[in-house]
Amino acid sequence: MDKQKRQNLEKTGFRVGSTADFLELSPEEEAYLEIRLQISELIRYQRKKRGWTQVQLARALGSSQSRVAKMEVGDPSTSLDLMVKGLLRLGISKQELGELLTGDLHVALQPA
Repeated sequence: MDKQKRQNLEKTGFRVGSTADFLELSPEEEAYLEIRLQISELIRYQRKKRGWTQVQLARALGSSQSRVAKMEVGDPSTSLDLMVKGLLRLGISKQELGELLTGDLHVALQPA
């Protein structure tokens, strides 16, 4: 948000902050959500990079297409366990997974 827009909002009584502020997330909760979103984006990126459909990835995981769709948007009903299995099945190494968690994996993610 540009500085002028922020100032105008604050003048009219709005409080401007982050999503974490709005949702009153602890630093741990914020980090967890960021990790889930990064994993979901990487699943979608790797699946498309391989030329796989959601159905193909679902079959490879013994899951359903709707579950893969939920994985790709970071739906909280999808286990982190299945999301990590999806990444590994798509060819992400344990080292790359570690780099993702530490913020050292830099992939230019393609648009959804």
